[in-house]
Amino acid sequence: MTAYILRRILYLIPTFFGATFLAFLIIQMAPGDYLTQLELDPKVTPETIARLRSQFGLDRPVYEQYLLWMNNLLHLNLGYSFAYQAPVLEVIWPRVVNSMVIVIPSTLLLYLVAIPIGVYGAVRQYSFGDRLLSFLAYVGLSVPSFFLALIAIYVLLQIKFRTGVLVFPVSGMTSSGFEQMPPLRQVLDIAWHAVVPILVATANDIAGLSRLMRGQMLEVLSQDFIRTARAKGLSERVVLYKHAFRNAVIPFVATLGGLLPSLISGAGFVEVVMAWPGITPFFLDAIANQDLYVIAGFLTVSLVLLMIGNLISDLLLAWVDPRIRYE
Repeated sequence: MTAYILRRILYLIPTFFGATFLAFLIIQMAPGDYLTQLELDPKVTPETIARLRSQFGLDRPVYEQYLLWMNNLLHLNLGYSFAYQAPVLEVIWPRVVNSMVIVIPSTLLLYLVAIPIGVYGAVRQYSFGDRLLSFLAYVGLSVPSFFLALIAIYVLLQIKFRTGVLVFPVSGMTSSGFEQMPPLRQVLDIAWHAVVPILVATANDIAGLSRLMRGQMLEVLSQDFIRTARAKGLSERVVLYKHAFRNAVIPFVATLGGLLPSLISGAGFVEVVMAWPGITPFFLDAIANQDLYVIAGFLTVSLVLLMIGNLISDLLLAWVDPRIRYE
């Protein structure tokens, strides 16, 4: 087991350097950089631009910039944000925390809802409940998350116009006067603002995950060892949850590697539509501003978390599936 883990960690080292260099190269392929935009400002002299290029190493070849950036990275320095005039880590971290307020509850809610729905659909195949859930799943799959967010905003505003009651906020993360609230009230205020983004971010993924779980359960239930278990007189509960479910859930264990990077990647366009100050709007601004080290830093953190997640996923797979051996 220890040798297996060490071997997997050694495999990750060349993967990390190859992936970061490729990402750095792709970012550099974009024409211009952040300082190119400053050249259009008449208040900034060419001497200042040249000094900044030399200071940040932007006048060097790409491979030298990468080595300089990697040297800083090994000292836990993700670089400097040109747009925010601050270290990248200080700029990114508050946005990551804001995104986790949505992503962690929505991920837990996704698995708690989607997996039981999938199991129910497989066990009650073609029943009214299965057909209704399948219909809702197809609707959910066909509606993009940003459009679902717009529908939620429209419904909430209609309720407010007709009743005068704002059930849940339609944008932002805090109410006015947030700084003057006591700590518990601040937590409740953020939770109140997060309800709709969490539900919207979850609803779009429930459809796909529940359909996948339903298909896996149906495939496992049709196999010979399930018929053998039933022929031996085992109860249906034991057959379903001890034999079928354990085998059907194996593909989901393999996808756990993507959970860690998703925790910091934000809730996507839901954050943009609902003006949630998460990582997605921030990352889009960084791309628009060609804020090189912010983009590279974010991709690097995501890559590290993805590799750690895949390692954990492989270990869990070896534990769940006895057919997999550490050798």
